[in-house]
Amino acid sequence: MAAQAQQDSAVDAVHDDADRGPAGDAERDPGGDSVRDREIRGEQAHLDRVYRRLEEKIHEAEFLMNDAAQRGQVGTPGALAERDAQVFRAGIHLNRLNNEFEDFLFGRIDLLLGKDGKKGPDGAYTAVEPAEGTLRPDGTADIAETLHIGRIGVLDAEYAPLVIDWRAPAAAPFYRSTPVDPGRVVRRRVIRSKGRRVLGVEDDLMRPEITAYLDGERLAVTGDGALMAALGQARTHSMRDIVASIQAEQDRVIRAPAASVTYVEGGPGTGKTAVALHRAAYLLYQDRRRYAGGILIVSPTPLLVAYTEGVLPSLGEEGQVAIRAIGSLVDGAEATLYDSPATARAKGSARMTGVLRRAARGTLESPGAPDRLRVVVFGRRLELDAGRLAAVRRTALGGTAPVNLLRPRARRLLLDALWDLSGAAGRHTDPELAAELRSSFDEDVSTEDSFTEFLDAWWPELTPAAVLSAMADERRLGRWARRVLNPGEVRRVARSLRRDGRTVHDIALLDELQAVLGTPARPRRRREADPLDQLTGLEELMPQREETQRERAERLAQERTEYAHVIVDEAQDLTPMQWRMVGRRGRHATWTVVGDPAQSSWSDPDEAAQARDEALGSRPRRRFELTVNYRNPAEIAELAARVLALAMPGSTAPSAVRSTGVEPRFVTAGPARGAGGGAGTAADTVRAEAARLLELVDGTVGVVVAMNRREEARRWLAGLGDRVVALGSLEAKGLEYDATVVVSPAEIADESPAGLRVLYVALTRATQQLTVVSCERDEPDAAGIPDLLRD
Repeated sequence: MAAQAQQDSAVDAVHDDADRGPAGDAERDPGGDSVRDREIRGEQAHLDRVYRRLEEKIHEAEFLMNDAAQRGQVGTPGALAERDAQVFRAGIHLNRLNNEFEDFLFGRIDLLLGKDGKKGPDGAYTAVEPAEGTLRPDGTADIAETLHIGRIGVLDAEYAPLVIDWRAPAAAPFYRSTPVDPGRVVRRRVIRSKGRRVLGVEDDLMRPEITAYLDGERLAVTGDGALMAALGQARTHSMRDIVASIQAEQDRVIRAPAASVTYVEGGPGTGKTAVALHRAAYLLYQDRRRYAGGILIVSPTPLLVAYTEGVLPSLGEEGQVAIRAIGSLVDGAEATLYDSPATARAKGSARMTGVLRRAARGTLESPGAPDRLRVVVFGRRLELDAGRLAAVRRTALGGTAPVNLLRPRARRLLLDALWDLSGAAGRHTDPELAAELRSSFDEDVSTEDSFTEFLDAWWPELTPAAVLSAMADERRLGRWARRVLNPGEVRRVARSLRRDGRTVHDIALLDELQAVLGTPARPRRRREADPLDQLTGLEELMPQREETQRERAERLAQERTEYAHVIVDEAQDLTPMQWRMVGRRGRHATWTVVGDPAQSSWSDPDEAAQARDEALGSRPRRRFELTVNYRNPAEIAELAARVLALAMPGSTAPSAVRSTGVEPRFVTAGPARGAGGGAGTAADTVRAEAARLLELVDGTVGVVVAMNRREEARRWLAGLGDRVVALGSLEAKGLEYDATVVVSPAEIADESPAGLRVLYVALTRATQQLTVVSCERDEPDAAGIPDLLRD
């Protein structure tokens, strides 16, 4: 906290002593107040007006709710349906209005007169470029329009805009305007507020060559610049939205048309995850009806889901977007474990599709399956032996339908075999009599308990979990994976499937098996009998209650397996099997795919790219690249670039926009454990560095270790508080911390064939300070710099 207080003090001193107008002159009011104080008061007055209007809208929504309740007393089906619909709409509106956001109103743009006088639906003028003659010969101009930008749009009683929704076209200049291409924007302001109180303003001057006037007074400019102010905020364990500091290249991605596939590449710190979340909110705002089928955001880890899940509600969107970790996409299954790199390579490879198809069919032949079928029909005993049954099974499995859906075919083939065995086919030459006899035969056999019990045991309805359990038998898996997996891969996969709990790669196998097995159609459940059904004359007095719109929406959301738009975050990490799983959820969807090849943890990017292209189909691609690193200071970015040069020679790292003057720190530690198993120097060193960083930063500290050291590292940090967290190298993807401790770069790099790329990710998590701790395998020099990080 001391560091932040010192920083705030310095910033306040700058604000109070050197607030400047657009020409660079220091300004103060005659009464002695600084320009900053005056501008804050002006924004506070506007915010007060906005909240008064919001309170009026809340009262209107409450009135609608009460009115709807009164309608319900009429009792007719029409009135009840109208009530349900009105309560649903009013409830959503009231919920949005009652949300107290930390910075409900966050931006403002002051604009020159536009080329035309056309207004959009939000009440703002639509012109992008200024009208001719706006700039006077003496270099002065008047501000013609001021727009305040917020999380939802607010109109006053006369339908003039008090706040423009950040997703509206009129708000685009707030994000896209630059001094190189300013459009109509003269000044862009970020407003910092908490609750209903304005805390500060930060201005960027887009047209410094103009002396602009607003209501007869010279336009003031104050603060350090909007972007730098946003970047200086302390991190927490929850992601902040970037709606107040979106930059031009990010905004172009967020507002890109949704048709086909939008592919976004960007290095660490370029805001890929934030852009993905804001794009979901923007698409819903632009075409809510089109995306009523839901938007799915796929994240690589549960940690990243927890980190980002608060962003969409803060942007005014909730309920239409599902954020799911890749290990949580299959209902009823949750990944809690991690596979070793070698096991993960086998499970994630597209080769597993053939193994799973064989396993699904092979699981039918369980060791306890019956090998004879005996029935008594027409007074005769009929028996199918193991050879005949095997032939029937082979014929049934010759189809391409899912295994569980082939059961009716197998049942029919069994009846055919028994019919042939009975010799009854030649008893009648009349077709009608022959058909009647066959029908009677099938009915007699099908009602035999022995037949139904045999069918249930011989062709049971399989579940994905049951097939995976069968694959845990190394001998059986070896038969099904012959010429696909080598013996070492068979052994590792079988052993991993014998563990309690599922890994992230098991989830994709379960989903593939669900497609291979299929789900038999279930008979529709009959409504339970009601004693009142025996009475008459009550239909009009007691109409059957229909499903409301809200109930239907909630039911469809729970049953949803496909989506209208799919956003894949950190797409470079998806394995081929995971791409197949995600692809099933977006067969008819538009897509946004966000990733960075340099951060890929998958060992065969070419195989994954082929699976990705199959999932996306023939849809046209629109590509964007994010090139600016907003997270890391230049000192940390430069160190990470050394690893990038090793991991992907020829790649270009994103450009850092700021420098802190604080170089990364290098510390050398000894073995993880001392003699006798007591705490060793690695534990002491890491704990001491984490404690030191907690004193230097106000936000969070992340300690990144190799995956096999996660539990050990958590013990090292016990008692340091909830601002510090230990996590494995694969869990760090997409997260950021004020300070980071990276433990043993060599251990992280040696974990897998993609280890150098994983290390690159670990080194780019910090927004302020980075410490690298070298252990036994790092070969540090005299300055403590490990071999992998030296020039």
